[in-house]
Amino acid sequence: MKSFNKKQLLFGVVFILAGLVLLQIPVTHLVGSGARFTAFDAFGPIAGGFLGSMPGAVSVFLMQIFNFVLHGAHVQDVGTIIRLFPMIFAAAYFGKRTKLNVIVPALAILAFVASPIGRSAWYFSLYWLIPMVCYFYQDKFLLARSLGSTFTAHAVGGALWVYLVPMPATVWIALIPVVAMERLSFAIGISVMYLVVNNVLNYLNEKQLFSYQLPVNQNYVWNFAKN
Repeated sequence: MKSFNKKQLLFGVVFILAGLVLLQIPVTHLVGSGARFTAFDAFGPIAGGFLGSMPGAVSVFLMQIFNFVLHGAHVQDVGTIIRLFPMIFAAAYFGKRTKLNVIVPALAILAFVASPIGRSAWYFSLYWLIPMVCYFYQDKFLLARSLGSTFTAHAVGGALWVYLVPMPATVWIALIPVVAMERLSFAIGISVMYLVVNNVLNYLNEKQLFSYQLPVNQNYVWNFAKN
């Protein structure tokens, strides 16, 4: 197992604090709940890209737990509780190409269509084929990696939502065009966020402001940011 020194742990803590800040910037509300989409939905998945799949997933969970405690969220708001889990899987997907990137959305589809309401709107779950297809391209294209990540979050959330939040099949069906725009926007946001953070970290490395080299993917360093 990879060991982490104090400087790497400090970077993880800073990353968590940044995510906690972005959790305070609302974007829109989820249908049927007081829970919100925030700027964190574009930031959370990239934790897997910079920290690794498992550390990234853990950091995302900690960000949301801290936010949960900070706001004293009501346990009776099932939507808020459900929101603790999808981003964990999104970060894991973004972090590394593994078979889980196919297994998780596949299980979500099965769980959704196994419910009476989901069965009546089964074609809603076809969205979750997207991360399964993106699995084959996520190491080649950043947008495929981002699409797979955000639709994995959507799959996990949807599979839980259909059982825990009472919502008729007609609402699920009506959400189909909304989801297309929403998730494409998130995928673009994730890609842009990753590029910006990656290049900021590269700039800090080039300036040698820290003795510890921050994690940077050189494939996504802009030319003008290189020496």
